[in-house]
Parts: sequence; C-alpha cells; structure tokens
Amino acid sequence: MSEMNEYTPDLFELIDEEGNKKQFELIDVAEIEGEQYFAMLPAVEDDDFLNGDCELVILKSIEEDGEEILASIDDDDEFETVSRFFMERLQDALED
Repeated sequence: MSEMNEYTPDLFELIDEEGNKKQFELIDVAEIEGEQYFAMLPAVEDDDFLNGDCELVILKSIEEDGEEILASIDDDDEFETVSRFFMERLQDALED
C-alpha cells in the first residue's frame, strides 16, 4: 500500500548558456500547434528553496544536429500562448 503513495518526480538536468547545471522537475508536457512543450519547476534542493518563489520554466523540443534538445522559446507571441496554456492547465489541476 505504501508504494501507491510514493512519488518519484521526472527530473531533468539542464545546462544554461553559461554551462551551469541545474535540476528541474517535469510538471507537464503538451503538444500545441504541432510542437512539443515542457513545463518544469526547479527541483527542490533544501528547505529555504521551499520558502522562495518558484518560476515555471517552459521549453520547446527542437531538433538540432539530428538530436532532440529542449530550448527556450524566443518568439514572444509563441511564449505567451504556451505559457497561458500551461497556467490554465495547472490552475485546473489545483482546483480539482
């Protein structure tokens, strides 16, 4: 029975443009207008982290040199559309 209550998050180690590595937890995945997007939160690192504000990170799956990678969304309109989609889904999930 205790196995049903166990939660194992999907963690991704992302590397920013400066080469810094950070762990993120996958919150949601969606296909929007034929593109795949990932919503993530920074992984919980310590108790101080829990008291701070968490910012939702949204990345887009792209192919680069024949390999699938996650990249930031550069187009403001695209980012706004995808952000709104994920925020509405998260709000709906919290209300349930």
